[in-house]
Amino acid sequence: MKTLLLGLLTATAITTAGISAASAADLPMRSAPPAPIIAAAPIFTWTGFYVGVNAGYGWSNDDFDAIDFADDEDDGGFVGGAQVGYNYQIGSFVVGLEGDIQYADFGREGAFDIDGDGPDDGVFESSDWFGTVRARAGVAFDRALIYATGGFAFADDSTGWTVGGGLEYAFTNNLSAKIEGLYVNLENDDDFDFDGFDGETDFGVIRAGLNFRFGTY
Repeated sequence: MKTLLLGLLTATAITTAGISAASAADLPMRSAPPAPIIAAAPIFTWTGFYVGVNAGYGWSNDDFDAIDFADDEDDGGFVGGAQVGYNYQIGSFVVGLEGDIQYADFGREGAFDIDGDGPDDGVFESSDWFGTVRARAGVAFDRALIYATGGFAFADDSTGWTVGGGLEYAFTNNLSAKIEGLYVNLENDDDFDFDGFDGETDFGVIRAGLNFRFGTY
């Protein structure tokens, strides 16, 4: 009798333990919820295409000093135009290419009498526009860019070179403002049949610009 009773109690205990284990397995697991995924803030970059406009002041110094029938005073006035370019950033260094076309409200025009017996033998007139195609290279300090620039310059029948530098700052991811200075030297491509005139024109430009940059987050 005791043996039967002991066996019955043992079976009951085993059955109860099995039922408890199965019930515990059916209960939901209590674990901490997953941490929210926070996207990292994008890092600003100067890489990309851009277009913009500019305006400023220019002053010329035409090489007419050797002939006394031409005005040899420097002349200055408004300069304005548009630019397009591309930047590529490598670490803190930024390289790129920019082209621009400018209206220039300065220079000289007038008439000259070479043989002195009148009437005037000809006229000279400075270009009212010029353009440049330049390489740019600089160092970026996050949204600020300090750069040097230089390359090819042209106007009407003149070609030459230009060099300068500037500072650009991106106040949004797509808009940046710059201030830039250029020295431009142009050589007239026409042949002149008298001495003392080489057709060289050099001038300086100070201008401010606004650029819109494409493909930036």
